[in-house]
Amino acid sequence: MDKPPFLEAHPTKPGGARTLWDGMRELLAYEIANGGQVSIINRLDRETSGLTIIAKTRDAARMLSREMAARAIGKEYLAVVWGWPERDAWEVDAPLLRLGSVEPFRIWLKQGIHPDGVPARTRFRVERRFRRETTNGREFAIVRAFPETGRTHQIRVHLAHSGHAIVGDKIYGPDEGCYLEFIETSWTLALAERLLLPRHALHSAALRIESRAIGWESPLPEDLVAFVAE
Repeated sequence: MDKPPFLEAHPTKPGGARTLWDGMRELLAYEIANGGQVSIINRLDRETSGLTIIAKTRDAARMLSREMAARAIGKEYLAVVWGWPERDAWEVDAPLLRLGSVEPFRIWLKQGIHPDGVPARTRFRVERRFRRETTNGREFAIVRAFPETGRTHQIRVHLAHSGHAIVGDKIYGPDEGCYLEFIETSWTLALAERLLLPRHALHSAALRIESRAIGWESPLPEDLVAFVAE
């Protein structure tokens, strides 16, 4: 399944917005009526676009969950980031922790690098550097990320730690206050000037089930293609 941005994977509250899970249950109604189920194996953030694996049976979900836990599903993401990385390839091996679990923090879900956190490792490779005239920057890059672990917000935190936060990231971008402002006011022209994009520019671009030699790829969606066009 190629998920569009701004679509939640699972319902978070009764009567909430339509989700990917809701849509898949409608699409697979026949399979569900005959003993099937809908299981989202790699859940993407609401703003993240791209490939996600859906299992239609209990056995498939069990097998895929084991593969995911064993890190036997290869994942690649494309991110549009601020600035030009000095190196063409690098790795971040830094543990992650929800910051609010160790001290009071303004954003409950914000993750950060912390010695008491869980292991997290991501490899990065620059795909292209480009320039775009904006009010607060002109150098950007497309970076391919290869997460070797699957922690919450891992790619976003590791890129920000590298000095190249993802364009449009309200939490790990230029100012975490953007997230708090967005919660209060929704999207505004002032936020657009600081963030440039209404969502973080992260896309699930490739998935591979190594044991079965099966894989899928997804190109950048239209909103990110328009931003990186020269």
